[in-house]
Amino acid sequence: MKTLRYRIGDQVKPGILDREENIRDASSLVSDWDSDNITVEKLSEIKNIDISVLPIVEKIHSIAPCICKKSVGKIICIGLN
Repeated sequence: MKTLRYRIGDQVKPGILDREENIRDASSLVSDWDSDNITVEKLSEIKNIDISVLPIVEKIHSIAPCICKKSVGKIICIGLN
C-alpha cells in the first residue's frame, strides 16, 4: 500500500495508490496523513480494507507533500536502489 496526498484546486486530500497505479480517494478513511493516522494500528486497519471500493480520482492538479505540516516528528526511511 502506498499512501500519498494530492491537490484538487485549493484542497489537499489523502489518497492511496492501488496496484494499477490509480489514485484512490482515502478521505472516507482518514482526514489527512498526519500524526493521528500514521500509526502502526491505523495503517494496519487501512491495509485490511478492500481499497477497490474507494473512488478513483480522475483529475488531480498535482501531488502534494506526502504528510501534512502537523505530522510526526521524525520519519526514518530505508531506500533500496
